[in-house]
This record gives sequence, C-alpha cells and structure tokens, in this order.
Amino acid sequence: MAPTGPRSHASSRDPIDEPIQQPPIPDGVVPLDHSDPARGPHPGHVQVACQFTLEQKLRRMLKEQSYDPAREDTYRLQGVQLIDNVRESLHLPIRTFDTACFYYHLFRLCHRDVEYNYQDAALASLFLACKVEDTIKKSKEILCAAYNIKNADYPTTQDDKMFEGPARIITGLERLILETIGFDFRSRYVQKYLVKATRVILGSQAPKDFFALTYHISIDLHKTFAPIKHATWTMALAVIEMAARVTGTYVEEVRRVRPSDWHTSREDILEALFDLLDLYTHHTKATRLGSKHELNRFIQIRIDLNKEMESSYEQKEPKIIPYSCDACEMEPPPTGFTLAVTPSLTPSFTPGVTPGSATSPATAGSGSNPAVRRSTRGAEGTMRFVFDKEQAQKEQDAVNSYLHEDYEDVEIDVIEKVPEPERRNNKDRGDGWNPHPYPRNRDRRKGNRRR
Repeated sequence: MAPTGPRSHASSRDPIDEPIQQPPIPDGVVPLDHSDPARGPHPGHVQVACQFTLEQKLRRMLKEQSYDPAREDTYRLQGVQLIDNVRESLHLPIRTFDTACFYYHLFRLCHRDVEYNYQDAALASLFLACKVEDTIKKSKEILCAAYNIKNADYPTTQDDKMFEGPARIITGLERLILETIGFDFRSRYVQKYLVKATRVILGSQAPKDFFALTYHISIDLHKTFAPIKHATWTMALAVIEMAARVTGTYVEEVRRVRPSDWHTSREDILEALFDLLDLYTHHTKATRLGSKHELNRFIQIRIDLNKEMESSYEQKEPKIIPYSCDACEMEPPPTGFTLAVTPSLTPSFTPGVTPGSATSPATAGSGSNPAVRRSTRGAEGTMRFVFDKEQAQKEQDAVNSYLHEDYEDVEIDVIEKVPEPERRNNKDRGDGWNPHPYPRNRDRRKGNRRR
C-alpha cells in the first residue's frame, strides 16, 4: 500500500539535484570578474607647459577665481610697478623685467589673491626671473631693495634679521611659480625685436625720440595681459603703431605693413592695441605715456580703430572679428592632461597676509606669514612636467587604456529550475494545529450530524 502522508524528503533521483544546462556565452562577450583587481602605483599627473593664453580662456579663469575687476587691475598694476622699481634700483636689464612680468601674470591667474600678498608674488617673480636670465640676485637683496624704496628715510642692508622670514616666503612662492609655468623658461623680449621692426618699417633714419617713446610703451604693455596672449612680433607691431598714432607721424608707413610678413594677423595687433587703450584710458596715472598726453587723444585712436573694424564687415576684405566671445567664456575647459595655466589643478598653499595690506613682510619688514606648504595632491602621484603636447596626449591615452574599462551590457537567458516547496508532516507540529477542525460526519453550519 502506498503511503498517504506527504513526502518528508526528496529521492536521490529528484530532478532538482540534476545540473542545469546553461546556454553558451556568445563570442566577443567577456564575463565580468567580480574579484578585486591588484592595485598598482598611481600613474601620476602630467602637466604641459602653456606659452599662450586666449582672451576667452583668460576671462574664464578670472571668473572662476571670483576676481573683482577693479581690485584685480589695482593689484596687477601695483605689482608690475613694484617689479619695475626694484629692477631699476638693482640695475637689472629690461629682459629680466619682461620675464618677471610674464611669471607674475601667470601666477595671479592660477592662484586666488586671498592666498598670498601680491607684493610677495611680484618679488618672487623677479627673484625667479633673475635666475632664468642669469642676473642672479639673492632674495634678501631683492627684499632689501623693495624695503628701501618704501622707506627711503630709513634705509637698511640685506643682512638685517627682519628679512629672514620674508626670504623663506619668497623661496616658497618661487616653487609655486615654477609649477605654474610648468618649468618652461621660454620668455619673450619685445624690446629686442622692437628695434629691428622699427628700422625695417621706418628706415634707418628714424629719430631717437621715436625709439624712446616705443620703449616706454613696451613697458606699459607689460602692465596688461598682452605678454601672455601674443607673440613677440605682434606686440612689437602694436607698440610701433601706438607710437605712430599718438605722435601723428609715420602713420602711412605703419598702415602699409602686411601682418602676414611678420607672422601675425591684424586681429591680434588690434587686440594688443585695445589692451593698451584700456590701460591709458582707465589707468592714466599708472602708465609712463598716459600722463604725457591728453585723454582725448587715446579716445580718438579707439574711435579710429573701431571704424576700421566696422569697415572690414562692409568691404570684401577679411573680416576683423572682435576678441570678445561670450559663448567661449562659458565653455568648460577641455578634459585630459593638465595645462600649466589651469587654476583648478594647480597646487595651492596656506593663506598669508591679506593682500594690499601695508604690513607685508616683503616690503615693510614686519609681520609674519605661515610657511608655504604644498597641497596634498603630491601624495596621490608624481607630478610630471612635459613640454611636447602631442607626446603628453599619447602617454595619457596609454594610461587610460589600463585605468578605464569600456564594457557593454549583454542580456543572456538563463534556465533556472524552480525547486518544489518543502512539505512538513502535520503531526510533527507541536502547536495543536488540526487540519480538520470539523469531523467529516458533522455539519459545521448547524452543529448536527448529517443524516
């Protein structure tokens, strides 16, 4: 007789224990490995030196740093003027001034002005420029010259103990400037090419007064961002044209110049001219040329240049496109390796004295700044500085091939056997449960037996 109770266990030939045949994995599909991969050393960071900066990128960087336009112009002009005064005090050549201004502008673009004193940054730029141009000066010597310029009645020497703390700050800022420029020591000297261009355009009979005027304009040009935006020939032609328009002489000779013969374009020359005109119209007293001429003269030059731009749209000549572009200013920076002029990925240091304060240790010899500290980014990997952009891109692509996994989700049907639920014997339950609460011969509705 077959058992009437439920099965308490499955037999050995139950189909649940049989292995299920899975469909084969399609070709080209790699199964995911959920095990933790071996972790190697950090690949590090690649930083590429950047010699030129577009106007759109420059404005975007200033916007990211939340600069106040009026305060930014004031610190930029005062910093360059401090570099020029110390240079003249130490009898340094003009090429050292050009290099120091180039480093100073780049450093201020990559670091917020609340993190450092602009006077310390200017002197640190001059200190590094002296090494690059082989006109070596000690940091204490530069600090002493800046102090004696501000305190002419009480001069001191570089052996004074009050310069020990500021000297360490200058050295710390020097390391940050080196990282900002990407250890690229190439610089541009507009005065060297200015003399050659003047002799070619005006001839060898050009008066000495014209050369002196172009020299002063070239110094004023470094108070703008033109040195980090334009090539040497572009700045030289812009300085010559500005001198010709201010004096009203040699204007026709300058107009006959073909920018393509000088490896530049008319748009770049006009951009440098507009930078100079903005400087002369808004900050006249902070320039060498602005105080010697009337303001209406510079306004008239701007009007003439604007007419030239408008006439290029009406004629069949190549259109002169203004350098301002609102769409480009809002675009995010390109991804990939880090450029040297990038504020978001440039190491920062501990904030020091409030910018613009009169108690800067670099100029007053008093006060204190915390030691300059590097950021924690160096612990994540080695920072490498590369000059060749194409080579850096190849290295970045090779590293990304190992660090970034590109995979595609593929759905595969899997046959899975649903197991039969386990049955338990009711008699084994000890809670008094009865599967038949009413007898079979009893009517549960009336409580009587069936007849």
